[in-house]
Amino acid sequence: MARDTGRPLRADAQRNREKILAAAVRVFTEEGLDAHFERIAKEAGVGTGTLYRNFPTREALIEAAYRNEVARLCEAVPGLLATMPPREALRAWTRRFIDYATAKLGMAEALRAVVASGTNPYAESHELIQAALTSLMNAATAAGAIRTDISPTDMFAALAGIALTSANPDQREQAERLLDLTLDGLRPTPPQAPDN
Repeated sequence: MARDTGRPLRADAQRNREKILAAAVRVFTEEGLDAHFERIAKEAGVGTGTLYRNFPTREALIEAAYRNEVARLCEAVPGLLATMPPREALRAWTRRFIDYATAKLGMAEALRAVVASGTNPYAESHELIQAALTSLMNAATAAGAIRTDISPTDMFAALAGIALTSANPDQREQAERLLDLTLDGLRPTPPQAPDN
C-alpha cells in the first residue's frame, strides 16, 4: 500500500514499509495499544527513524496496517484465480479472509482508538472485500463449480458470521470446519431424475 505523497517509493523503501506494516499487525495484535514503536521497528528489521518517517503517529500506523491487510486480502484474488480452479481459489481466499478477520480482531482496541481520533479506517473496506468475493464467486459460477442461487452478499454474511464466532487464533480449527461446511453448501445440486 503506497503512501499518499503522489510519488512512488523506491523499491527498498517500499519493502521497509511492507515489513513495518506486517510487524505492526503482529505487535498490535499481541499487545494492543500498549505496543511500542521500538518493538515494531525491531520486528520489522528497520530503525525507529524509518518507522517514524513513514508513520509519524500511532493512529497513522494502525490505520495503514489495517488498510494494508484489506488490500492484501483483495489483491490476492487475481493470483488465486490464475493458479487454481475457481472453487479452490474461493476456498483458499476464505482462509485468507479468516486470517484477515483474526488480525482485525487482534487489532480491535487499536482500531477503536483510531476511530475515536476521528478517522475511519474501515472506509471502503467492506466494498473492496465484497468486490473481491464477487469476482471469485462469478468465476466459480461460470465454471459450474458452485450454486447460482447464493449471492456474494449471502456468502459475505456467512463469512462474517464465521469470523465473528471463530476468529480467535485458538478457534482456528473450528473456523476451518465452518468454512468447509459453508463451502460444501455451495456445491451445485445435481439434476433430479424424473419420477416415473
